[in-house]
Amino acid sequence: MPKPRQRSINLEIQTIRRSLASVVRSLGRLGSVLEAAARAPRAGQQPTRRKLHLSPQRMASLKLQGQYIGHMRMLPARQQARVKALRLKKGVRAAIRYAQSLSKRRK
Repeated sequence: MPKPRQRSINLEIQTIRRSLASVVRSLGRLGSVLEAAARAPRAGQQPTRRKLHLSPQRMASLKLQGQYIGHMRMLPARQQARVKALRLKKGVRAAIRYAQSLSKRRK
């Protein structure tokens, strides 16, 4: 049989180990919460967005694409098919002009 003193020391060591394990778990949870808080935007601060570096040619093509899609959304399926065929044949600018003329006719 172990001595009474030896047993109490072992119990104290086990208690300390459990306490340390609990502290480690708590710090782990706290660490993930702090990381999330650090990543979140602060009150009154706009979230930073990366700046797109677009060439003038790319900006122009995006503008044309937006115009094309905007006109296409307002047309029924049969007219959309006509505009798509014209785009393949003559290009985006001609397709936009044709889609505009079709949408004016609809009104």
